[in-house]
Amino acid sequence: MNKLYQAKHELWLSILFASFAIGDKQIKRDLYNFSTIEFRHMKWVGDDILKNGGDYDYDRSKILEKGTSVFNILDHLLGELKETVALYASDVLGMRMKTDEEYMISYITALLDNKDNDAPITAFDMHRTYEDKYLPQEQVDALTMFLFEESYKEYELILVYSYMQAKTNDILHFNVFQDLIDESHFHLQSFGEMMAKMGILALPRELHELTYKITDIEKFIINGIAEEEAAKEMCRSLSDAIKDDGLKRFFDFINYQENYHIELMKRLLP
Repeated sequence: MNKLYQAKHELWLSILFASFAIGDKQIKRDLYNFSTIEFRHMKWVGDDILKNGGDYDYDRSKILEKGTSVFNILDHLLGELKETVALYASDVLGMRMKTDEEYMISYITALLDNKDNDAPITAFDMHRTYEDKYLPQEQVDALTMFLFEESYKEYELILVYSYMQAKTNDILHFNVFQDLIDESHFHLQSFGEMMAKMGILALPRELHELTYKITDIEKFIINGIAEEEAAKEMCRSLSDAIKDDGLKRFFDFINYQENYHIELMKRLLP
């Protein structure tokens, strides 16, 4: 089951980052929706492991497929889906995951059958420009650093809160964790899309188990609030540094959301 959990974790990342990399709006939307299904699969597999007295981790060996075309990426996804389907047991959960992914396989196969769906991919080419906006080099550098740091933070928070949610019997904690997971999914999607537009899309670094195997929840929450405050300051600094009105409004928007994240986290304190 732990091997399966790692495979599901890696498949979630593959589909999620493929959705960031591909420009076609419909394919992007469909792949992102598939990634949310894969994330639920991860949760269910993790719940089964815990129910049977085991534990799971977030170890991974995945290397991001940096394709130069839509078909490069879809071909890789197809192979990964077929490999993962072979890992399932014939129980109810296994059949649910199998049938979900058989549909995903048929969807991707249909895309590959139509050459009109192919297109170049620039998400990994390091061009470091953002759409048609002119940003001086120091602003590009600041934006690049922000996106790398914050995409890791959101990935980390998704996994940490998911692990804590799976271990709690407190309904308040469960609900707050769910809100924070949902918010971090949105932020990771936003930052991943921006990274792809700049040609700097990359996987966040792997988590050490001490990051999510929390022994002192109160200390974790206090440190988490400080981390959110630091993220707010990064957003504010970036908003001040970047002169483009659209980008400034986006980072102000993220900054205001971080305010409420802090309030949510305070609900977890005794």
